[in-house]
Amino acid sequence: MAVGENDLERMDQARLDMAARRELFEAARECTFLFLDAEGWPGGVTMSHLFHDEVFWLTAVSGRAHVVGAESDPRVGLVISSLGTDLPGRRMVRVRGRAAVHRDRETLDAVLPLFSARLQPAAPDRMHRLLNSANRVLIRVEPLSYPQTHDSRKISGDGRGGSAG
Repeated sequence: MAVGENDLERMDQARLDMAARRELFEAARECTFLFLDAEGWPGGVTMSHLFHDEVFWLTAVSGRAHVVGAESDPRVGLVISSLGTDLPGRRMVRVRGRAAVHRDRETLDAVLPLFSARLQPAAPDRMHRLLNSANRVLIRVEPLSYPQTHDSRKISGDGRGGSAG
């Protein structure tokens, strides 16, 4: 019996392999960034991301809660889904990672142009002017593990019940 025909209890067969994760990282423009806030509560914000050289890059303004959280405790997470992409099926990955906040000009000069081209391919120079602000920081997230992933294409009926046909 195929996964998803009678129930959705055992989902281990519906995980994304690394090639499918990379495809999702490239197609999705946004993620949910997870961190601990100043009071120790879980926090999350939706942010644009860039996956480059096997790490994730996020950008924000210094002093925001998620920047402070990443500086206080570098254990962070990302949730990336296929919602809003052209990818078939429903895909999701949770990333467990270690964050480092960068303010140095060398890193900003290297990564912001890549970020600008990703966010605004038709006019990267205009996007770069917006991002290249006085209090701009980059958050580098090194992925440590992918504890949860999901690929509805591996489930009968695309995870909505019934047979695949």
